[in-house]
Amino acid sequence: MFFLNPFGPLTAFRIASLKATSTLLLVLLIKSNLLRLKGGLIGGLVALTLISGLIVTSTVAGGAVFYAFRKMKSNDSDLDVPDDGVINTEAVSI
Repeated sequence: MFFLNPFGPLTAFRIASLKATSTLLLVLLIKSNLLRLKGGLIGGLVALTLISGLIVTSTVAGGAVFYAFRKMKSNDSDLDVPDDGVINTEAVSI
């Protein structure tokens, strides 16, 4: 003979609630991992943006310094005045 357990519905309820709890915890764990991954990606993008901005500004500053030195060097060759002891009176205005 088969006897029905009077606590059978309670046992089924406990098993169902255990499954629901474990499913909820699994979903929360996956959500936490996804949020952590998303935060890491966003942080990585911010860091990449900052580093690339630093590289770009350094390159622009270096190019500006190179251009200034090159311009200064080309101006020095334009200012070479022959020293022959003669003063050009046309260049002097009173």
